[in-house]
Amino acid sequence: MAQTADNIISFESAKDKSERRSGRNSGRGAKSRTRDSHPQVLDRADLPIDTIELAQYLIGKTLVRESRGAVLSGRIVETEAYPVGDAAGHAWRGCTRANRSLFLGHGYAYTYFIYGSCWCVNVTSELPGIGGGVLLRAIEPLEGIAQMKRNRKVARDLDIARGPGRLAEAMRIDGEFDGVDLCERGAGLWLGDAARPVGRIGVSTRIGLSKQAHRRLRFYERGSSFVSGPLALRK
Repeated sequence: MAQTADNIISFESAKDKSERRSGRNSGRGAKSRTRDSHPQVLDRADLPIDTIELAQYLIGKTLVRESRGAVLSGRIVETEAYPVGDAAGHAWRGCTRANRSLFLGHGYAYTYFIYGSCWCVNVTSELPGIGGGVLLRAIEPLEGIAQMKRNRKVARDLDIARGPGRLAEAMRIDGEFDGVDLCERGAGLWLGDAARPVGRIGVSTRIGLSKQAHRRLRFYERGSSFVSGPLALRK
């Protein structure tokens, strides 16, 4: 994983690896979509089959929730990687009834309820039978902002989805979406391409962990107001 002295990585390095694996162009240099245009569903062949690479690749991509004709969407601006063998990850103890979605292969949703109060959503990241996932920590709201504010009972855009529990609440993501294919639109939750070019990506330790807390596996778009965590982890 490429890393510079000031904790900035090259987003292109993760994309280049993905392109080499898939043999496809990931759209680097493409023009930004207009605000009214809709994202294209990500092709599974373009997703890196590696947890850490996928966590970087997803920065700037679009998370879309569709329900009864309404569309809620946002740019992913913060992720955390939980790779194979990570004691902090839910796959650490092997496949169980509760975490089996983590073992489906890359590009599926793994949702779980935490602290007795909120849901979190992850993107699975490894080959079938191997557990690994990328936690989606924050989005920059794009579509359905008024509805997401109502879902969260907040007034400011900044308070909509800055943190994984807030993100799930804003987009009404719960256990119903566990195991959903995020590379298909049918189930109402999917991943889309980038709304605009991505800025520089920062790297830090993950937030709120007691195990493997030293590992620098949190990625975020530098300069984004919608990134969660303390200021020291948002620079």
